[in-house]
Amino acid sequence: AFIAIKVDREERPDIDAIYMQAAMMLNGGGGWPLNVMIMPDGKPFFAATYIPKEDRFGRAGLKTLISKIDQIWRTEPDRILATASQISAALTTSKPGDTQLTLNVDTLTTAYQQFSHRFDTEYGGFGPAPKFPTPHNLLFLLRYWLRTKESRALEMVESTLQAMQQGGIYDHIGFGFHRYATDAKWLLPHFEKMLYDQAMLAMVYSEAFQITRNPHYEQTTREIFSYLFREMTDSEGGFYTAEDADSEGEEGKYYLWSEDEIRALLTEDDAAFVIQTFNFAPAGNFIDEASKVRTGTNIPHLTKPLGSASPRWEIIRSNLLDTRNTRVHPYKDDKILTDWNGLMIAALAKSAQIFNDPQYTNAAAKAANFILQTLRNDQGRLLHRYRDNEAGIQATLDDYAFLIWGLIELYETTFDASYLDIAIQLQDQQITHFWDAENGGFYLTPDDGEKLITRPKEIYDGAIPSGNSIAMQNLLRLGRITANIQYENYAEAIGQTFSNTVLDMPSGYTQLLSALNFAIGPAFEIVVVGNPNASDTQAMLAAIREIYLPNKVLILRPPENDNPITQLAEFTRQYQAVNGKATVYICENYFCHQPTTDIQTMLSMLRKTGN
Repeated sequence: AFIAIKVDREERPDIDAIYMQAAMMLNGGGGWPLNVMIMPDGKPFFAATYIPKEDRFGRAGLKTLISKIDQIWRTEPDRILATASQISAALTTSKPGDTQLTLNVDTLTTAYQQFSHRFDTEYGGFGPAPKFPTPHNLLFLLRYWLRTKESRALEMVESTLQAMQQGGIYDHIGFGFHRYATDAKWLLPHFEKMLYDQAMLAMVYSEAFQITRNPHYEQTTREIFSYLFREMTDSEGGFYTAEDADSEGEEGKYYLWSEDEIRALLTEDDAAFVIQTFNFAPAGNFIDEASKVRTGTNIPHLTKPLGSASPRWEIIRSNLLDTRNTRVHPYKDDKILTDWNGLMIAALAKSAQIFNDPQYTNAAAKAANFILQTLRNDQGRLLHRYRDNEAGIQATLDDYAFLIWGLIELYETTFDASYLDIAIQLQDQQITHFWDAENGGFYLTPDDGEKLITRPKEIYDGAIPSGNSIAMQNLLRLGRITANIQYENYAEAIGQTFSNTVLDMPSGYTQLLSALNFAIGPAFEIVVVGNPNASDTQAMLAAIREIYLPNKVLILRPPENDNPITQLAEFTRQYQAVNGKATVYICENYFCHQPTTDIQTMLSMLRKTGN
């Protein structure tokens, strides 16, 4: 008998990782939705992506496949048993880390060159369609630009950011980004919206603003958060997972417009403005994927920035959004995931620093407090998923790594040491329960988790960064904040463990390379000693945040000796304010400069590698 089991890959990324690897072994490639046939003990023997129910276009459907497999099982069961055993054995073979290869500056250069070779000079992005935003690739290129001042690195990022924001992949009426573009021009999106995309893209646009001061990047960041607060935020502060592409059984129906609709809703002048500015066509620019026919509906998109027309558009946009809200809304996946919330907490906290916006600080803090109060068990261990007042599923590596990232950013935004304290506690739990003491690196699942046929270990930075890559970044930062060299040793071991894999194609591991960039340095440890509420302290912190300086940690130490930060970062006890003024101590890879109370002197020290 066959028993059908549907697994939500967002709730159980560990199961998805195992059987996706099986699919790669069996077929040389993977994808979703993934169909796997397994034995009662979990061993897989067949895998394919999307099997229709009935036979279609010469391809066997699920009913036919089940019948054939049933026949084989009855007549030649050893064939299935042998395949299942072979695949299971391959999955459980753990390869020790190769200690002969080392990641270094040349690895960063190779990744940059690979992106430069694949860059689409006409439409932005990398490679042919379909095009995914993959924001961590852009974050890496920004860091590479800072290191080398290679102008093409920044140009590739800016071209891509502008093309995405003007394209149909961006929701010009309701804000936020769709999941990917099916074409090279970023016009035709897959209309699903994912929380992780909004988080990582907000980080890229805010960092790009920090470098260029281009107001369009700030506006895009703020619009992403506007969408987040309107559509994706739970009353308790957590953030929902996704919105579907379909409504009323049709992909994109909620987001598409005909020229007649626009003319019926708006004045003649405003309708003409929208139709021309957002490139509507009488026959429509949306092409149904199945029939390859234009549907008479349009995806709003730009071919140039709005510029002075922005105020006029904002009034029209608000009216169109009100109209759109009367349509059947796509299904909202309102479960709250610890890992993806960690990414959004980090994005909000980073943007709060860059834009000096307390609304973003408050949203990040509310979400963090919700996760910490609701998604931990009695032992203080994290849980993965919350929905309908029920928290459950043991946390994965990604839950720990992404939330720790958010807490570190939240500390550097609020300087509330309790966030740093919890980040350290969670980091220690992560090491205890996920570290592979024999081969290095972190497993995706904990040592006391459900016993699956293997414990997966991931490093590829795909649609979202891998837990190992973010963990490497966190360990480096916590090591610098607390002067705990052991954390940095773990970070180094991650790079060493996966060096062979990374060196095969460095551009596939950009989040890890961003951590490597930090490890190579120069990186700054910045300690500001001063009254948190004093104007000179605030001015000093604001000046630091003006600079694009991703390779840094920032600590605020109040003047009194007995305070939470000196307990967590004991080396800061020796740092004192000079003449009662806000004083900054800048160390570069543990080499410390003379303290200064002068902001311009401080900036000259930091701008050696900043912009």
